[in-house]
Amino acid sequence: MNQTHDHASLGEFFYGAVTVGERGQVVIPSDARKRFGVEPGDKLLVFRHPHAPGLVLARVDDVQALLAQLQQMADTLSHITEDHDEGR
Repeated sequence: MNQTHDHASLGEFFYGAVTVGERGQVVIPSDARKRFGVEPGDKLLVFRHPHAPGLVLARVDDVQALLAQLQQMADTLSHITEDHDEGR
């Protein structure tokens, strides 16, 4: 039985190991900063991973953009359901 796996390689998700300093600081590997456009002075949000032990970092600007997109989708769905409820 020959199965094709569409799994991404580890290299697409893993950017290196970091050490937590005495003040809780870590250095984000250069390749990761370049890939995600993280610049000095950017604000990052730190989340607990929802399904596994670990942390997730996200730029504030990216989270704000995602929230704006979700709000736009919610507004569209609201209009659709209003039209449906009114029998249109």
